[in-house]
Amino acid sequence: MANFLSNIFSSFSSEKAESVLGIDIGSSSIKIVQLKKKGGKAVLETYGEIALGPYAGTDLGRAAILPADKIAEALKDVLKESNTTTVNCGISIPIGSSFVSFIRLPTSDERSLPDMVPLEARKYIPVPISEVTLDWWAVPKDESTVSEFRNGEKTPEAVGTEVLLVVITNDAIRKNQDIQKLSAINATFSEVEIFSTMRAVLEPAIAPVMIMDFGAGSTKVFIVERGILRASHVVNRGGQDITLAIAASLSVSFVEAEKTKRAQGLAATGTGPGIAQVSSVSIDYIFAEAGRFVLDYYRKSDKKISRVILTGGGALLKGLPEKAQAAFGAPVEVADPFGKVAYPAFLANVLKTAGPEFTAAIGLAIRKLQES
Repeated sequence: MANFLSNIFSSFSSEKAESVLGIDIGSSSIKIVQLKKKGGKAVLETYGEIALGPYAGTDLGRAAILPADKIAEALKDVLKESNTTTVNCGISIPIGSSFVSFIRLPTSDERSLPDMVPLEARKYIPVPISEVTLDWWAVPKDESTVSEFRNGEKTPEAVGTEVLLVVITNDAIRKNQDIQKLSAINATFSEVEIFSTMRAVLEPAIAPVMIMDFGAGSTKVFIVERGILRASHVVNRGGQDITLAIAASLSVSFVEAEKTKRAQGLAATGTGPGIAQVSSVSIDYIFAEAGRFVLDYYRKSDKKISRVILTGGGALLKGLPEKAQAAFGAPVEVADPFGKVAYPAFLANVLKTAGPEFTAAIGLAIRKLQES
């Protein structure tokens, strides 16, 4: 069993002054964050981002599928430009290379789970078991909200053990290993980006929270309750789709369309004709998909989401929080992952703006600090 899961809430018991890196390899860029322990806190030492488009011969901001050697080249460049001083790190695995699900096993004896999980997992994995690596975690029972008895009999939900199953393709693991070797970094763990994001944006809470991670090529949507991932969904549309739509509407380049998107967002005014309407097409689609996801969760759990957290590069689109609040009828906030680390006061405004893009990288670095 691999180690893809770890506690999402930060706790630093050691005062050992060791610098660590969080490396998030996204579809359109690589983000890195270097942290250090000091005074029981995580302290920001440096951070950086580099676009992958140019390494694929395309535009800045475009999603790019690159081989390991090209990603390693970009990674070495951003590490150099950011003046990092360590190679010890944790590295992300994209959600597209993983499968996350819940399975229920007919036993309450957790000692039997190592033998039962791989056998039961075969029923859920759409590829041969030899092509993937498994990790899993037994979910604690939520006794405060779920009664184990109904009319004197145990409910089906209370029987056995619920297990969070994480499956990673071996191809993704091998690619990460190749990147590590070619870039001369020392990654002691790989983690699916969802869990890194959770660690960076959440505080302990009981009520369900929905996190929407707006990437370039897709939007990841997941619901977390009591610090536990309860449901996840990927919408195959992201910030890149908005930019392409604006480019087609205005007959301009991708780069010019990206500038227009950042300047105007979903605002109703602006120099471009109908930019808000063009941008809203993709956003409306994403919110409609997320709305069905939330409704399905409510039907299964009888629980409503208490708030929505927006993260990822697309979370900074002007007007997005207001549109999200109207769509989901819950309080909406933009993630501030740098709020979990200490940094010089003069960087406050810069990091507040940059924060949503570095969420996974910060979550990875925090886990690495926990393990130091």
